[in-house]
Amino acid sequence: MNFSIAYGKTVFGFAKDWGVTKEEAQVSLDGWYADRPEVKEWQRRIILYAEQTGYTRTLLGRYRPVPGINSEKSYDKSAAERICINTPLQGGAADVMVAAMLKLRANKRLQEMNWRQLLQIHDELIFEGPEELAQEALKEILYDMEHPLESPLLIDFIVDAKIGKNWFEAK
Repeated sequence: MNFSIAYGKTVFGFAKDWGVTKEEAQVSLDGWYADRPEVKEWQRRIILYAEQTGYTRTLLGRYRPVPGINSEKSYDKSAAERICINTPLQGGAADVMVAAMLKLRANKRLQEMNWRQLLQIHDELIFEGPEELAQEALKEILYDMEHPLESPLLIDFIVDAKIGKNWFEAK
């Protein structure tokens, strides 16, 4: 629920997804935003910026045009506003993931240990390498994933990682 609201879930969408009336959804959304006024303010600023510029951006500055942001059609305008809110969040997450993968690929110690990234599935990375070096590789991977950017952010990245002989075992 938190993510869907933060990503711009509407009263109609909330009511449909949670099987409640529009009135109940409105009460839930109002309560959620009352506890987190900074989110509502951030969303307002992001939308205003897009209205003025015609685009929104991700954490690391990638641009996404937002056609319809100044539309007089409420459906087009609402869809564009959701793009404005969603792009910095999900695009920012993608930025961080790419930064982590680049840092891991350049990690000399992982290269020396013959560990390499095998696969990415959404926000998961799968590595393979010699079993006897798994614990040391895990430390390198965790560090790079928890510190993917050159400049630290205001939040810490908490990374969950496991060792296994296959993906199922490591989940």
